[in-house]
Amino acid sequence: MGKRLFLSALVASLALAACSTSDESDSGTISTGSTSATTSGAMAATTTDDTTVDSVADTTTNVDDGAAAESEPDAAASESDGSTTTFEVDVWADNWMAVYINGELIGEDSVPITTERSFNAETFTFEASTPFTIAIETKDFKETDSGLEYIGQQNQQMGDGGIIAQVTNLSTGQIVAGTNSDWSILVVHQAPLNTDCEDDPDPDSTCEFLILETPANWTSADFDDSSWQNATEWSAADVSPKDGYDEIRWDSSAQLVWGADLEVDNTVLLRSTIS
Repeated sequence: MGKRLFLSALVASLALAACSTSDESDSGTISTGSTSATTSGAMAATTTDDTTVDSVADTTTNVDDGAAAESEPDAAASESDGSTTTFEVDVWADNWMAVYINGELIGEDSVPITTERSFNAETFTFEASTPFTIAIETKDFKETDSGLEYIGQQNQQMGDGGIIAQVTNLSTGQIVAGTNSDWSILVVHQAPLNTDCEDDPDPDSTCEFLILETPANWTSADFDDSSWQNATEWSAADVSPKDGYDEIRWDSSAQLVWGADLEVDNTVLLRSTIS
């Protein structure tokens, strides 16, 4: 009986101790939960703050990138959307030329072809979007259809031609085209076909010539020049370029060109599409 009482008391004591421990544990859990909640809140706030900072950083980066893109526009992209760019074309010719862009005359030699020794360079500026077609009519001086110059004088002779041109994109400073053998050419005046008439006293009656009709709309972008020949490249030694030629810094992509014969070919038409 005494043992039973002792055991009952012991069990009661243990039960009381367990309740006390449970209360402390419950209190601790609440406290820990509160601390955990606070800690989690702090972590959440930190995470939120970090996310906000990252978001702001990303936004700033995107704004910076956009500003950079706007401050440094891509010329090619601006042209591809149909907007225009400013270009400049430098031209030197022996003796005269007129330049067209997509069928529109943008400039011609300021020195009349009838001016003796009319050698000079010209620079024309124009607006265009790529691709565009550049067409150039160029002539070597001749007094008559005989193809000769200084007729009746001691220096009666056949003349010789030559032209060089280059196109610059002023937005980038890049040379985008230069005359070379890739350009299409049509010779519309040739004389004399019989070059032995060069010294005849009456070359108009003895010199033979060939004149082709200038094709309609040959300067337009949609003109079909597939039947034309390729221009012939000539060296500076061949052409002997004079006044004005050295005023331009010619890019290596730009070459002196003409028909296949510098002396017999008097009037030539040139075309190229710039993309």
